[in-house]
Formats: sequence, C-alpha cells, structure tokens
Amino acid sequence: MKNRSLNAVANVTRRELSGYFSTPVAWVFIVIFLVMSGVFTFYIGAFYERGIAGLDPFFQFHPWLYLFLVPAIGMRLWAEERRSGTVELLLTLPVTTWQAVLGKFFAAWIFVGLALVLTFPIWLTVNYLGRPDNGVVLAAYLGSWLMAGGFLAIASCMSAVTRNQVVAFILSVVVCFGFLLSGLPMVMNLFSGWAPQVFLDVIANFSFLTHFTDISKGVIDVRDLVYFALVLLLWLLATTIVLEMKKAD
Repeated sequence: MKNRSLNAVANVTRRELSGYFSTPVAWVFIVIFLVMSGVFTFYIGAFYERGIAGLDPFFQFHPWLYLFLVPAIGMRLWAEERRSGTVELLLTLPVTTWQAVLGKFFAAWIFVGLALVLTFPIWLTVNYLGRPDNGVVLAAYLGSWLMAGGFLAIASCMSAVTRNQVVAFILSVVVCFGFLLSGLPMVMNLFSGWAPQVFLDVIANFSFLTHFTDISKGVIDVRDLVYFALVLLLWLLATTIVLEMKKAD
C-alpha cells in the first residue's frame, strides 16, 4: 500500500516536471532568476565593494526574489487545471487528491531547486576570489530551498482557491508578504509598546525571514527545520481540503 502511494506521487511528479520544460515558462523563470540573482549580488549588493569573500549579498535578496517569482510558478498549479477542466481528469486517475497535491508540489519544488543549483557560478566566483566558509554557504542554500518550498506551498493553496491565475498570483504574493513582514522591526515595533514578549515571540516565529536568517548563518536548528516542515504540511493539507470542497464546482 505504501509503495503504491509513493509510486502514485512519483508518477504525478514526473508528469508535472516534464510539463514545465515543454513550455517556455520554465526557461523564462530560470533566466529571470539567474539574471536577477547576479544583479542583486554584484551590483545592488555591492559584492566587490564589500571586500569579503561571502555570499551574504546573494542570499539576503532571496526572500524578495521568491516573493514574486515563486507565486508566478505556483499560480498555475491548480488554477489552470480548474479553468481548463483537466483537474477532473487528473483526479479520475488512480491517485488520491493528497497524492496529486504532493506530486504537483514536489515537481514545482524540484524545478525551483534546479534554478537554485544553476546559480553555482556565483559560488565558484566567491571561491575563486577568496576562502568562504562553504559549510555556511551550503546551509544557506538549504535554507533558501526550504523557504522557497514554504512560498510554493502557500501559492499551491491560493491556486486551488480560484480558477484565475492572476488572482492566484496576487493572493499568493499578499499571503507570502505577510509571512515575511511578521519578522521585520517595523511590524514588531507596532506591538512592542503594549504586547507581552510571548506575543512578540509568536509573531517573530511566524516569519520566513527569522528562520531563513538563522539557517543562512550556518546554524541548522531543529526548530527551524520543524517550522518549514509544518508550513509545508499545513498549507498542502489546506490545498487538499480546498480541492475536495471544489470538486462539485
């Protein structure tokens, strides 16, 4: 039973992943991501002016790149399927709704991971110019991929809510932006004058930035891993529930 479930998820993942590269969408996303990563790292991040062999300027812009690029990938996960009516065909296959949700999510997550891996020339450049702590760099890559997964899980749920990809994109950006803002000082200052510290800690702990920043420093705390695992699980469960409710539409 377990093997059949894993095979079903793997089949959906392979189907979806091959679909990304059959259209220009995948290549456009990868090119934009790579170009913007280079621009933010070497120009806006003043990489050369800093005189430090590290990838801090590279990773510090990832949350803001993902804020728009990941919802652009996630908006089509279910909205397009529902608009074209192919979601009914997908769900008539010998897979459960949960398996279909996992398969489509993993395909998109692997695709984003591939785009992230293709930034390796930036890592090579840093190693050529100096001696960075590659353990910290690898941890930051892991944190970046986990954060992208969190963005993608949210986008998956928002895509299931509507048939319109543009609406799904806007909803995804708004919700993801909320998860980013919750850890910023300007938000914390709104509550710091009257709210108890426990409440402030809860708000801060909801932030992608808080957990990503910790991992990107090379500190892989189990609490940060559990946070991202819970974010993925809860939003994918929400996607499944929404799709089950929308079956009658």
